[in-house]
Amino acid sequence: MNLATPGTLTVCADVPFPPFAFEKNGEYTGFDMELTKEIAKGIGLKQQVKDIGFEGLQSGAALNAGTCDIGAAAMTITDEREKNLDFSDPYYDSLQSLLVPKNAKFKLEDAKGKTIAAKQGTTGEAYAQKHAPKSAEIKSFPSNSELYPALESGAVDAVMMDLPSNIANQGTKFTISEKYDTGEQYGMPVKTGNKKLLKAVNKQLKELKDDGTYDKLYDKYFSE
Repeated sequence: MNLATPGTLTVCADVPFPPFAFEKNGEYTGFDMELTKEIAKGIGLKQQVKDIGFEGLQSGAALNAGTCDIGAAAMTITDEREKNLDFSDPYYDSLQSLLVPKNAKFKLEDAKGKTIAAKQGTTGEAYAQKHAPKSAEIKSFPSNSELYPALESGAVDAVMMDLPSNIANQGTKFTISEKYDTGEQYGMPVKTGNKKLLKAVNKQLKELKDDGTYDKLYDKYFSE
């Protein structure tokens, strides 16, 4: 098995991205972080997490350069990404959503002249660019660290993002005005051609689902 560091599963993530990846008490945690930790343990490896930008991960640059062995960043499997990466079996079904201020609730079709924030390189960005009114501005941000504060400050009017992330960030001032069933599924990307690792990851995903570990983690982070 070809690994960046022998005996270690090096996981690239884009932090913060709650509930999938975030820091708590000086450690990385979240659904993706706990799931990859269980996968590493099942393969007989230690887990190491590296925080990198989403663009470098989804483009394939970080994995194909050997920065890490696997990505865990709530990444949707797409034909475009599969040109540069190999993906694990799907492990999460997701929706897109629009997060807006509660006192100015509107839907995407009503967003004429408004500024919609999206994360650079994401399927949410692509969805907004395709479906928003022509007069709406789609403003892209490199990470959640800039995305949600822009909505908080009023610099943008809405955030288009995967539903779990918008739920985690809605607080008391914002609300999800629309959900979009885009048929998206998340996968864990690995370097193109690393078949042994991909096979091992898929085997562990199946075992974690079969023994109930996956369901326990899912309920922990997504039960409402």
